[in-house]
Amino acid sequence: MNVSERIKNIAGSKTLEINALAQSMKQKGIDVVNLTAGEPDFPTPQPIVEAAIEALKAGLTKYTDSSGIPQLRERIAKHVSERHKVPCTMEQVIVTNGGKQAIYNCLAALIQENDEVIIIDPSWVSYEPMVRILGGKAVHVKTSFENNFKPSIEQIESAITPRTKVLVLNSPNNPTGVVYDADLLRQIHALSIEKGIFIISDEVYDCLVYDGEYASMYSISQGNNVALVNAFSKSHSMTGWRVGYLVAPIEIAKAAAKVQAHTTSNINTVAQYAALRAFDVDTSYMFERFRQRRDLVCELLKEAGFSFVRPSGAFYVLVNVSEFDEDDVRFCTKLLQQAHVALVPGSAFNAPGFARLSFATSEENLIEGVKRMKNFVGR
Repeated sequence: MNVSERIKNIAGSKTLEINALAQSMKQKGIDVVNLTAGEPDFPTPQPIVEAAIEALKAGLTKYTDSSGIPQLRERIAKHVSERHKVPCTMEQVIVTNGGKQAIYNCLAALIQENDEVIIIDPSWVSYEPMVRILGGKAVHVKTSFENNFKPSIEQIESAITPRTKVLVLNSPNNPTGVVYDADLLRQIHALSIEKGIFIISDEVYDCLVYDGEYASMYSISQGNNVALVNAFSKSHSMTGWRVGYLVAPIEIAKAAAKVQAHTTSNINTVAQYAALRAFDVDTSYMFERFRQRRDLVCELLKEAGFSFVRPSGAFYVLVNVSEFDEDDVRFCTKLLQQAHVALVPGSAFNAPGFARLSFATSEENLIEGVKRMKNFVGR
């Protein structure tokens, strides 16, 4: 039996490759400083855990509506309405297995064979594979280090063809930590309306914006021609609980709900009740620690002589390693093998010449990790 050519041609994850090597070294007793993590290092807040236990004791372990329990969908709709000042109903909300399934379901509801989807680089590793699995074509808009990894409206417009169906937007951005300003978002939205292109706005890091006011594409658009993707993973340190959500215009929400109904059905029932409790939990202490770590790691990298764009959001720094090795995968592999520091190669995010450092770890790890990086490059 032959494997599908479509799947065969999708590359494996460089992130997983580096992580696997780091874990193998740790198992051998090697002291590895792992700065690859894409998840908060805080435990899930206790009230959320207790809500899951209560749900289990109450026997809430059966199937739910495939789009999520009504209480959670209603609470998400209320949150979206209040935060974004955009009227939202539970019929627009699909509770998904993390933000990843929300994006996939929405893409599946929108694109047909050979439709084009614009992705702004550097970009999260899963956008393009999702598009290709669905038979679409990913069209990349390349931003530059010199322009702080922000696209121009001219770049985006030049990527549009008659086959362009969707634009995937991610701000705050993974892997750069860059946050797009309101003026740029307004220009992008106006262009999308003019050209008849739908926007999927991935805002899973909207809880982690350290500089100025956060501009949301969903807010700016008033939900017109835009779907919102978010999750509890980063905001409440619930990565393994797998609770995300899609908020979309009714017609698209219904189509995305069909995709979910025929693939996974509802997400874990107990996790839904835990997420419902999350709305009552204050996680500002996590935000403050992340902001302190952002300031710390930027100061450490600057003192060590590395070049980078200071992140305004999320918990990543994209470090320029091209002056040390033209091959970022080779650089990261040698850094791990020789200095025992794990970073994710920028090539994983369509950013060759860079490496992603996550500051979702302890201050001690950040200090030791950057120290080893400095010694490795001879600074």
